[in-house]
This record gives sequence, structure tokens and C-alpha cells, in this order.
Amino acid sequence: MNRIRTALTALTTVLLVTIVPNMAFAADGIAAGDQGWVGLGAGLAIGFAALGCGIGQGICANGALHGIARNPSAAGKIQTPMILGLVLIESLCIYALVIGFLLQGKIG
Repeated sequence: MNRIRTALTALTTVLLVTIVPNMAFAADGIAAGDQGWVGLGAGLAIGFAALGCGIGQGICANGALHGIARNPSAAGKIQTPMILGLVLIESLCIYALVIGFLLQGKIG
């Protein structure tokens, strides 16, 4: 059940971060009434990416801490891949932030 929830969260985050901004970028010219949708897309991109990244980082830290608690001598071997994983997760959130800023730039 936990794996299904994690996979569903990751899939939802990926879909929302890729689909919502793409719908906004698909418009050549943004009409005055459609600017709210671009703002909504920017907010959703950042919000859901931050949610997914926060959940992913929590799961990563949980696994690492459980591994260290079971075998304290392996802390050095666990810490490096954990930090690398956290950096990769955080890069997805920064990518969503960049998309949000690009979308906000379309509102004029």
C-alpha cells in the first residue's frame, strides 16, 4: 500500500508539473481573460512540485534514518546516497519554480 501511494504521488506530481504548464505555453497569444489560467498554472506547478518533493524527501530521510538506526556503523555509506537523492529531488522543485517564473512572465 505504501509503494502504491508513493508511486501515485510521484505520478501525480509529474503529470501536473508537465501538463499544466504545457497547456499554458501552448497558447500563442494570451487573451486578457485567459491570464488567470496562466497564473493558476504557475501556482499549481510550484505548489504540487513542492508537495511532491517534500513527500519524497521525507520518505528518503525516513529510509536513511531507519537504515542508520538498524546499523549505525553503515551511516557513512548511507549518508552519501541519501544526500545525492535529496539533491536530485530538490532539483525537480527548482525546475518547477523556473516554470512558474516563466509562466508569470507571460502575464502582462
